[in-house]
Amino acid sequence: MRMPLIKIIVSLIPAFIFLGLFLYLDSMKLVNQWIVLLCLGWGLLSAGFCFFINTYLIRHLGISFDTYSGFVAPFVEESIKLLVILWLIYKSRVGFMIDAAIYGFAVGSAFAFAENIFYLYHFAGTESNLMVWITRGFGTALMHGGTTAIFGILTLSSLNRKSNVLFAVFTGAALAILIHGIYNQFLVSPLVSTLIMVVLIPFSISLTFLSNERAIRNWLDMEFDSEIKLLRMIRLGRFSQTKSGSFLVSIKKHYPAPVVFDMYCFISLYIELSIKAKSLIMLRENDFIIPPDPEVSSKIAELHALKKSIGRAGLLAIGPVLRMSQKDLWKISLLEGK
Repeated sequence: MRMPLIKIIVSLIPAFIFLGLFLYLDSMKLVNQWIVLLCLGWGLLSAGFCFFINTYLIRHLGISFDTYSGFVAPFVEESIKLLVILWLIYKSRVGFMIDAAIYGFAVGSAFAFAENIFYLYHFAGTESNLMVWITRGFGTALMHGGTTAIFGILTLSSLNRKSNVLFAVFTGAALAILIHGIYNQFLVSPLVSTLIMVVLIPFSISLTFLSNERAIRNWLDMEFDSEIKLLRMIRLGRFSQTKSGSFLVSIKKHYPAPVVFDMYCFISLYIELSIKAKSLIMLRENDFIIPPDPEVSSKIAELHALKKSIGRAGLLAIGPVLRMSQKDLWKISLLEGK
């Protein structure tokens, strides 16, 4: 009974220990626990989907298992794992590389957990070499978590630099598939591969945490002051005296008066909600818990109504006035508490 217990511990637990460590390192409190659970659930489901897809393709492609494992399986598995991260990005539930990394690692950890459960069930009685299970728990599991985390990091980084969406997704997915494929090629011994994963994945994600937290603090410090000043000018009726106001005046001849008025209202409300969101982030970082603002829901609903009224062309027109990158859209969803 001792050996099976050790197999279970070394093959199933390590990835979740690292996930807990990454959650602990999230000093900015950016991660939503319900989304983490969603990602864990998707990781389990995606493992099931991939099992049936891989089984079908191995039977019908007419190639060896080693060839399939090195060249086809990485594409299938990474493509399915990353779908939930794409959905979160589409819904503006991810704003920074930190939360994208944690959500991605959660998906990969659950995927590896399901995969290793399968291996334990089928091979625990016949495979007595403990190193095999250490390799699966520390090497394969961290690889699965790391590749999905890397996809999230690269995609969010590209989107926040306002790169093309397809380019951002392609580069992130391509690197995840490449790392997975190289790992499955067994170019070095399983022990060396495991050591590389244990060092490379946590180190890379930790570096992302450090650099991204500095970027978040700069984002908060620089934009917070400028937004407060702009909101004060709006409320004093001096918006036209600002650069943003002058820009809005310059384009008003291209739009009907009601649309221009809605643009003005949208800018004012967006800035107000942006300030609230940044204040919430700073309070969370210092462990202050404040009750939800009962007016936020109605203001967000009004913002969405104004956005619809302005239309896509209007939003593009006021783009130079407002920051509308992925992290800026995310901060509104933060206020919604979803």
